Amino acid sequence: MEFLMTAFDYFLHVDRHLLEFATMYGVWIYALLFLIIFLETGVVVTPFLPGDSLLFAVGALAAAGVMDIGLILTLLTAAAIIGDNTNYFIGRAVGPRVFTEHSRWLKREHLLRTQRFYERHGGKAVVLARFVPIVRTFAPFVAGVGRMRYPRFLAFDVGGGILWVWGFGLLGYFFGNTPIIKENFGLAIIGVILISLLPLFFEYWRARRSSARVSP
Repeated sequence: MEFLMTAFDYFLHVDRHLLEFATMYGVWIYALLFLIIFLETGVVVTPFLPGDSLLFAVGALAAAGVMDIGLILTLLTAAAIIGDNTNYFIGRAVGPRVFTEHSRWLKREHLLRTQRFYERHGGKAVVLARFVPIVRTFAPFVAGVGRMRYPRFLAFDVGGGILWVWGFGLLGYFFGNTPIIKENFGLAIIGVILISLLPLFFEYWRARRSSARVSP
């Protein structure tokens, strides 16, 4: 219980904790952020790490002079792209058997949901998945499992990585330090998360509607 409370505190006050880390360790904040984004996108068993909220907080801290906005967003774009490519090649190595085997580390429903996401959206799913928590972590893995052509994957992935990192980062940079956001940063983070979850809710709603039409 105490662990969950601590994790929730870090989630709601990610800006404050990042500022504390930057104050204590200086430029190592860049390495920490690179690692978090790389793991969230590059390791299929860590979909719980912050993504959208972290980028928003990074932008807000950069606007306050804690970090260089151009440098940090460039680094995090590289982390997102390298992470996705790592995940893609892990998926290629593992192969389709992950859809039939049960694993304590991989949730089958997440894999199947991401597979349906790909079937519906095709190549552009690589871009769209960037903005959907959990699906973002599983998407490159499933692309690798499905043997999506690498040049095609890479083109969509680079575009999606730039849009995701710079989009949320600049959102935080320009709006994260406005008085109303700064005084209610935890609520703003929840708002960012809810907005990023809208595609999942929409996907669920469409699936329910499709099921209802098929059912007698």
